[in-house]
Amino acid sequence: MDTMGTRINKYLSEAGVCSRREADRLVDAGEVLVDDRLAEKGTRVLPGQKVYVKGQLVNTEDQNILLLVNKAKGIVCTTAKDEGMNIVDYVNFPVRVYPIGRLDKDSHGLILMTNQGDLVNKMMRAGNYHEKEYVVRVDKEITEDFIKKMSRGIYLRDLNQKTRPCKVKKLSYDTFKIILTQGLNRQIRRMCEACNYRVRDLKRVRIMNLTLDGIPEGQYREIKPEEYKELEKLLRNSTSTPRRR
Repeated sequence: MDTMGTRINKYLSEAGVCSRREADRLVDAGEVLVDDRLAEKGTRVLPGQKVYVKGQLVNTEDQNILLLVNKAKGIVCTTAKDEGMNIVDYVNFPVRVYPIGRLDKDSHGLILMTNQGDLVNKMMRAGNYHEKEYVVRVDKEITEDFIKKMSRGIYLRDLNQKTRPCKVKKLSYDTFKIILTQGLNRQIRRMCEACNYRVRDLKRVRIMNLTLDGIPEGQYREIKPEEYKELEKLLRNSTSTPRRR
């Protein structure tokens, strides 16, 4: 908001209460107050003013949002506006949210978006060992030797680091499932390249207890209450700050 204020229908839309059209209907029905006065179409909300809808305070700052997004290929997980196909514009959610971690441009599948900084740190910090699951298709037959090498961890020369042991399972001739507890830059692609394989398709299907189930590509949904409760349990002993070595 600026010193001229924000139109009431835009304010309610950006707060995630409803669409602008529905906000206009609520105003017409006398269901919206700005401080102690009934709002009218065109009413502007100034900094410091309180807005009530049907007697409930609208609090844009404390509204906790967590979205499950099925990202398509070609979308970049950044908030930078100079990136034409950025994830923020792609989702176009009325409340400001940003991605939890990254899913590279050539990959697709589950990416989470939120406005909760502490949640981001707890979920993504490698020291908390939270699982992320992927389905990967490569350019040739998957062998038992490949599965063993990937599972044990692979030294990545360009990162000067060995990957953690992880869970890997062959699904078909050229497709496997992998569950990681860390998120090095383009980790799966680098691991495959170190074994002389090339990734043809990479899809993230799960982050902790949250999955892509029922979300069409290019769409999103908000986390369900029961999912959030389970997530809170999984994060109970997680830290949002780096662990001392």
